[in-house]
Amino acid sequence: MFTAFLIKYAEIGIKGKNRHLFEDALMHQMKYALKKCEGKFLIHKSQGRIYVDCQGEFDYDETVDCLKNVFGISGICPVIYAEDEGFEKLCDTVVRYVADVYPDRNRTFKVHARRARKDYPKESMEINADLGEAILNAYPEMSVDVHEPDILLCVEIREKIYLYSEIIPGPGGMPVGTGGKAMLLLSGGIDSPVAGYMIAKRGVKIDAVYFHAPPYTSERAKQKVVDLARIVSRYAGPIWLHVINFTDIQLYIHEKCPHEELTIIMRRYMMRIAEHIAGETGCLGLITGESIGQVASQTLNSLIVTNEVCELPVYRPLIGFDKQEIVEAAQKIGTFETSILPYEDCCTIFVAKHPVTKPNVNIIRRHEHNLDDGIEELVKTALETKELIVVE
Repeated sequence: MFTAFLIKYAEIGIKGKNRHLFEDALMHQMKYALKKCEGKFLIHKSQGRIYVDCQGEFDYDETVDCLKNVFGISGICPVIYAEDEGFEKLCDTVVRYVADVYPDRNRTFKVHARRARKDYPKESMEINADLGEAILNAYPEMSVDVHEPDILLCVEIREKIYLYSEIIPGPGGMPVGTGGKAMLLLSGGIDSPVAGYMIAKRGVKIDAVYFHAPPYTSERAKQKVVDLARIVSRYAGPIWLHVINFTDIQLYIHEKCPHEELTIIMRRYMMRIAEHIAGETGCLGLITGESIGQVASQTLNSLIVTNEVCELPVYRPLIGFDKQEIVEAAQKIGTFETSILPYEDCCTIFVAKHPVTKPNVNIIRRHEHNLDDGIEELVKTALETKELIVVE
């Protein structure tokens, strides 16, 4: 029955003179999302509304599922168009719409008309009353409830007349690409994919870097991270995943530095490398999945020491979340089952038995001097041999 969708947005509506830029970005992301769907779609704007017209055969459920992943959309309304052929014809159309969409009509309803065309002969309140009367005459088993109706029938009087009564929730947020670009430190764990999702929801385009440690981590561990990036890309768009061979750097740190400081020093070098790639790719910050106190490297003291090597800002959207909240978010976006697959990443392989929880930045710097003879060459080699995977 439905051959079009009205797309609702929230925050974009308060963007003033720049609103058209956000609308255009939203339409671009919708086009990208709908490439995965069977059928042809025309996405267009009209009088402050965005519509998706489905041209020919299409899969309704698949189309809705794709649109539900587009940041910036607050609601998806399956809609039918009607030509303005007089009010009596509109009444017939509305009555037929109710019959087609609601076979069980023992329900309450409310008509909500919006008259964008001020030359229309009836005002909104009059349209509400007269269409309500037509529905009651056709279906006496129905009744009006203006406060909490079972059916809210929306009628928009524009160049054409639009009818809809369902609003399918979208993810909200801002269209990807409107908030710049940032680099996600992506591991095979639960946290970092959720962090990437949350930053992307605010309109930020994300690239990602993964630190691989063969032979201590397998190709399956690497594929797990690629799979996680692919799931996040459903929402965030294509992700450029930079894979760094971190083995020699980790072994060198393991050899030269105190074992209780291994995690924090390795983390500092990960941040340095990620920031270098971020600078080359135009990213405006780094993203991590860190949460205060979750592990030894995520105490406030440790985060200060980690931040010390970065010039770019570090965004930590999960900073105040507990583990259960992060797990629930991962389940919601579909990354959890992949994250818990039993393939170790480089962080877990080289973890210290008793890691320092309150590192002193001056002591850490002094111990990093133990690496001076070889670390720069190892970092250079890691950057020169990195692998780029475009995930979408």
